[in-house]
Amino acid sequence: METHAIDIYLDHAAATPVDARVLAAMLPYFTERFDNPSAPYARGRAAKQALEDARGRLARAIGAKPANVTLTAGATEANNLAFGCVDGPVAVSAIEHESIMAIVEAREHATIPVEPDGMVTPAAVQGALTPRTELVSIALANGEIGTVQPLRAISDVVRAERRRRLDAGEETPLYLHTDATQAAGLLHVDVSSTGADLVTLSAAKIYGPKQVGLLWARDGIALRPLVLGGGQEHGLRGGTENVAGAVGFACALELAIGERVEECKRLSALRDTMQRTLVERFPDAVVSGPRKEARRLPHLLHISFPGLEARRLVIALDRRGVSVGTGSACAASKMRTSRTLQAIGLDRSIADGSLRITLGRPTTEEQVRDAVDIIGDVVAAEYARVAAQHDWSEDRGNHHG
Repeated sequence: METHAIDIYLDHAAATPVDARVLAAMLPYFTERFDNPSAPYARGRAAKQALEDARGRLARAIGAKPANVTLTAGATEANNLAFGCVDGPVAVSAIEHESIMAIVEAREHATIPVEPDGMVTPAAVQGALTPRTELVSIALANGEIGTVQPLRAISDVVRAERRRRLDAGEETPLYLHTDATQAAGLLHVDVSSTGADLVTLSAAKIYGPKQVGLLWARDGIALRPLVLGGGQEHGLRGGTENVAGAVGFACALELAIGERVEECKRLSALRDTMQRTLVERFPDAVVSGPRKEARRLPHLLHISFPGLEARRLVIALDRRGVSVGTGSACAASKMRTSRTLQAIGLDRSIADGSLRITLGRPTTEEQVRDAVDIIGDVVAAEYARVAAQHDWSEDRGNHHG
């Protein structure tokens, strides 16, 4: 890995470092407590107990019963498991994560439009429902522009349609799923308060290990296994359980919840400073997402510089030791225009110059000051390069004319 005199990481929506306290909790399960939870002897039973203890802690953290929590290898698998419980049409918002969009592309689905700030309105959800719709999926918070959705109001629409079906004697099920991966640790995530029937969470975004996640499903929902094998996870996910990962996940979620209020205040203040400074220097810059603080993730700044190319900015910033994103890491790796920015109606000339800056637990005031200076210098240099190129093209045209 390249090293720089300055190393400022501002892409915490893509990945977070494992907290030292989480790593300390996990380490014994890689070494002296490595045993298989399915083993019949005392050491195996101890591993099983550690696994179930972690499940119980995760359940308590989200106001759930342990029996309703299925541990998975990350949010993507949990999302697939959620959609696997239905066969009929589904409805998803136009700004869902790549893992959701990839699932629905292969099946009958409706796309729910969003407002220019990325908000999904209950009316839009109502408009997307048909008597055949079996599942609605809306992420609690968008990881690209930071929009926090009115999930409780959306759940009221789903429940009303469910009541209508019941009263009409219709047997088609209808569930509400939410991927709360980007919200966990920054918002209060309680399964009852969300109003959802299925909730996805991941350890990777809350300073826990990667490839560890969970799906909570309310009573009465029949999940179907994706991975067949030895019958682990109540027959829903075969394979030796990741005890270290589960322990780390539980520790990370508890820490995030315990520190959430103060950390969110700190991050939003740093984010606001960065936004204000950059917009003052570049008045044409466009900030996407909601304006109300309560409807916006506190650590995220999505800012676009019209007429510039985000890829050039990211490369130039990387050379200066600043790591930022351009949107969902999954989408960015495919080097295509953001689906989210298209959905909110952002003009291509603006969208192409977009940066997603996400602060995190290790981010300091000094790093924010340095990053703002470097981003400002890089953006100014790019504008100067584009202007010089434009002048050169005009001169050449005049010469040939």
